Amino acid sequence: MAKYLLLKHYRGNPAAVNDVPMDQWTPEEVSAHLKYMADFAARLEASGEYVGGQALSPEGTFVRYDGEGRPPITDGPFAETKDLIAGWMAIDVDSYERALECAGELSAAPGAGGRPIHEWLELRPFLTEPATIED
Repeated sequence: MAKYLLLKHYRGNPAAVNDVPMDQWTPEEVSAHLKYMADFAARLEASGEYVGGQALSPEGTFVRYDGEGRPPITDGPFAETKDLIAGWMAIDVDSYERALECAGELSAAPGAGGRPIHEWLELRPFLTEPATIED
């Protein structure tokens, strides 16, 4: 099994086919989209492939260590993940091909007008320890 992260982006990715921003959807369209996502996660959970997932709020802050009691905080000029990442889903699947299949299915979540979004998702494998050679 290999773990992959499916990232949904607010911006920075190629435009979706049904590229209507969610804040312009009807409440029914938002509900249908969320139901599709929940049903997809439930199917992956039933097959043992679901690890976790969550939508992310656009609010966020960069923080770093800069000495005792002094964490600097900034809201830029960096390209911040709050502007980029809308949500994530982690999966644990048998192959890269299966990860591609899952990402493709998730990309078809409905959007405006009930039509599939066909949005681009970023598929990233989790970093694992390299194999070791034993004598």
